[in-house]
Amino acid sequence: MSHYLLNSAAILLSIALLIPTAVLAVECVAGSFRSRRKLQHREILRPTVAIIVPAHNEELQILDAVRNIQSQMYQGDRLIVVADNCSDLTASLARDADAEVVERFDAVNRGKGYALDAGIRHLANAPPDVVVVVDADCWLEPGALDELAYMTAATNRPSQSSYLMIAPRNARINLAVSEFAFLLKNRIRLLGLSKLGLPAQLTGSGMAFPWAVLQNAQLANGNLVEDMKLGLDLARAGHAPLFCDAAVVKSTFPYSRDGLRTQASRWDAGRFALTRSLLSALTSAGTFRKRDYLALVIDALVPPLTLQAVLLFLALMASAGLAASGALDFPLLICIVNVLIFSMTLIVIWWFHGRTALPLRTVIQIPGYVAGKLKLYPQHILAPVNAQWVRTNRDRPTSV
Repeated sequence: MSHYLLNSAAILLSIALLIPTAVLAVECVAGSFRSRRKLQHREILRPTVAIIVPAHNEELQILDAVRNIQSQMYQGDRLIVVADNCSDLTASLARDADAEVVERFDAVNRGKGYALDAGIRHLANAPPDVVVVVDADCWLEPGALDELAYMTAATNRPSQSSYLMIAPRNARINLAVSEFAFLLKNRIRLLGLSKLGLPAQLTGSGMAFPWAVLQNAQLANGNLVEDMKLGLDLARAGHAPLFCDAAVVKSTFPYSRDGLRTQASRWDAGRFALTRSLLSALTSAGTFRKRDYLALVIDALVPPLTLQAVLLFLALMASAGLAASGALDFPLLICIVNVLIFSMTLIVIWWFHGRTALPLRTVIQIPGYVAGKLKLYPQHILAPVNAQWVRTNRDRPTSV
């Protein structure tokens, strides 16, 4: 009986791991061979836009962010900087640069979601056609604001830009891998979903919304992955976001190790916390009646690359051990297929898109990077989620 249970468990585990591997492969293949194209929405009048910049102690970046956004604004557009619990010069610098400034102080209810809610309430008396959210540490590539505005107005659905994070030159392996992973998650996979006729996840910065959609959204929360949660909530309500590859928004990774660790910990902890509700959603019959929402739930359940690689390797070793002890070979066969699909997907994506971010000479360092990440995952899974808005330290050290 125990032998039968082991075989059954091995089969179920191998199939369970095959699903996210297949999803990753399909998205990446679909998104790998499509170049950026400017959108053809110029037959409609350029909608009025309000840009909200949530900021917490961003005095070092806020002027650059404001000037970059202002360079793409039209007459009638508005720029609102929400200085959330700031103890520095963020508010005064933004005000001096002719941005509208909303200051809020609440020691309990802190976070980007609360800042966005304050910005929306500030706009309520004279709402724009489209609201665009840009983080204070980001910059818009030329034409990004127009592309988001036109696409959102033409489709009456939220739009997500191609939001990329860039590692400094000659960065350590952790930043190089992170840049490649960001490219894969925030552009290649979203392109794949778009090409398959499916919606996109909201990834943080460069998000655009029709006013009628955003004004009723539940924004005031301290969720650590508030952007992904917002996209899922909107999809469930029938307003699934679309991917706007022609609009590019960029940011740089933190220069300091502490800053990078803080940022990665926040993202990982938020993703693991959200996973519980996503798994619960898969047990609901209502989820399967909403194609767009179901697609985003399945996409969001694909583990981070490092964790997925480790899970596949452990499953392969376990199934090989069971096969050697006389158990079924079927789980081992599925695990081998899993590893091959995963490996070939990453190799193809790296060859076509990732060689600049992750040069061949750095590949030998990846096992050490994976080992370091594994030490942190148990803390992120088991530790309670801290919903406080902790600013990522982006101060430049002497070396990266």
